[in-house]
Amino acid sequence: MDNQVHNQIVSFIWGIADDCLRDVYVRGKYRDVILPMTVIRRLDALLEDSKESVLDMKKKLDAAGIDNQWPALCNVAGQAFCNASPFRLRDLTSRAKKQTLKTDFEAYLDGFSPNVQEILEKFKFRNQIDTMIEADILGAVIEKFISSDINLSPNPVYKDEKKTILKHPGLDNHGMGTIFEELIRKFNEENNEEAGEHWTPRDVVELMADLIFMPIADQIKDATYSCYDGACGTGGMLTVAQDRLMTLAARRGKNVSIHLFGQEINPETYAICKADMLLKGDGDQAEHISYGSTLSLDGNATRQFDFMLSNPPYGKSWKTDAEKMGGKKEILDSRFNAYLDGGEQLTMIPRTSDGQLLFLLNNVAKMKKETPLGSRIAEVHNGSSIFTGDAGSGESNARRYMIENDLVEAIIAVPENMFYNTGIGTFIWVLSNKKEERRKGKIQLIDATAMKSALRKNMGKKNCEFTEEIRKEIVRIFLAMEESEVSMILNNWDFGYWSVTVERPLRLRVYPDRPIPTNTFKKSDEYDSVIAAIEKAAKTAPLDDWTAFAKATKLKAAALKKVRPFITEKDPAAQPIEGEPDVDLRDTENIPFTYEGGIDAFMKNEVLTYASDAWADEKKTQIGYEIRFTKYFYKPVELRDMSDILSSLSTLEQEADGLLAGIMEGVQ
Repeated sequence: MDNQVHNQIVSFIWGIADDCLRDVYVRGKYRDVILPMTVIRRLDALLEDSKESVLDMKKKLDAAGIDNQWPALCNVAGQAFCNASPFRLRDLTSRAKKQTLKTDFEAYLDGFSPNVQEILEKFKFRNQIDTMIEADILGAVIEKFISSDINLSPNPVYKDEKKTILKHPGLDNHGMGTIFEELIRKFNEENNEEAGEHWTPRDVVELMADLIFMPIADQIKDATYSCYDGACGTGGMLTVAQDRLMTLAARRGKNVSIHLFGQEINPETYAICKADMLLKGDGDQAEHISYGSTLSLDGNATRQFDFMLSNPPYGKSWKTDAEKMGGKKEILDSRFNAYLDGGEQLTMIPRTSDGQLLFLLNNVAKMKKETPLGSRIAEVHNGSSIFTGDAGSGESNARRYMIENDLVEAIIAVPENMFYNTGIGTFIWVLSNKKEERRKGKIQLIDATAMKSALRKNMGKKNCEFTEEIRKEIVRIFLAMEESEVSMILNNWDFGYWSVTVERPLRLRVYPDRPIPTNTFKKSDEYDSVIAAIEKAAKTAPLDDWTAFAKATKLKAAALKKVRPFITEKDPAAQPIEGEPDVDLRDTENIPFTYEGGIDAFMKNEVLTYASDAWADEKKTQIGYEIRFTKYFYKPVELRDMSDILSSLSTLEQEADGLLAGIMEGVQ
């Protein structure tokens, strides 16, 4: 579908909203009518030609007393769904009386098969009927949608009976998906909501599909494959992935089929996705789209998939999911808890303010291990996933698990302002559990932030795109796997580090004459004996050595603990207390795995040179992983020469003098 046809359909549907709903609904609520009506009309258009045959079959089934009629009726309709009511949508335009139209329209909706009923339920469309009837706009809305000026059917419309002169091209599922997404974006903008919350720009999706399929294109067999999206929205990624795999297979003479699976938590976008799957003609495939939260109610817990693409919500709280899973500290889900080869357990639970890494881990858990291709994943995240979280945190542990299991092929930095609802930079993760030999133990970083083409008109916050040529160049860089200004090949361990707690000893000077509160001890005789012990020790023990002084008092550890805060003060010249660190001097050093000689060498070279009494507390050492693009692709800006700066300043002064002279001349 070309852009002209796309824009015409979007404008026409938006015009229906403006023409019919303007005085009844606020603009942000147009979607409550327009989106379900678009779906209904698209379904209806496919059922028009078979309507009489369906009604004839229904009469026969009624006469035979058959209860479960839907399989037979759908078979006659030639679709994965059907409508057993006496009406087509265009039959309802002749209903002049409000009450008659309401009754017949409700009967029409009730006539749809159960798989469509679920879609209508998720839209909550029946709640709008009374509003439209009272405002007397239902008939007008129906008439607009069945207009000959628009074709929402997958089948083309011709001007002549011989079907030689095309009037409207057919609207395939991919094209309908882009229209739905554009409408959602416009509706959300009107409602001041997140404009791109539910979908990813098609140019980004197409790049992701290429990154998934192109490396293994020549390995495609005559086989059945599966594709999954755990945050599928309207199903756009699944549709693009299906088209791309089928195209690549056809070019290589391979006969493949692909089963699509997804899950979506938003009822509206779930309904659109489900309708799209029905329109593909496969009722079973529609059942592969699950409703609910992928995190707390995984609809595909027992399945594994060949390919996975996703754009999960980022920067969004998953606290509700955490509570449903027993609380963050009690989550035992195997997707988010793992073991390294050495048996070390990793808890990969991130902070509840951002759950995007959990979606990536969910995909990792669904990778096939026994097939020649394994599984390939492409997923969009913001920068939080690549560097947020200290060593030992859930985020860092997640990165550690994926990197140490050698799953990450590449991470691609995407330009800012590529998405509709955010201007921040994003990153595409590319994962595989069957890396080709040259990629084993390595991760490719691609800086594509400057690879973009400006849009003529902004779409939300999106002001640029990946053209086909740009996508091909990014894929070429990825496939070539060569070092360049925008491509770096790094070893897995380049991203790892030890987080080492560096301690320095506590040094205390004793001031035995300082007062100790009488309520420090419950019994007065105990207080008196402690005071006496301190006075006695002060006569013989060094006051710059707490260890020696404490020993001289012959007091028990509990008593010493109570009095020490009152009679001591930190003093860098005092003797160190063995084994007791000064918490105020405690520091943390992140030591790269690549540091020659490791922790010991770092301590010798970077710490002990300046603090000879320091030591590393091995018990507190944590392993962390982070990926910082700025570290590898930062290009320092060359400073201007001082003479050039002075020359510019001199020029500005002359210009200012000239302006001032002109002003003064005018005043005189």
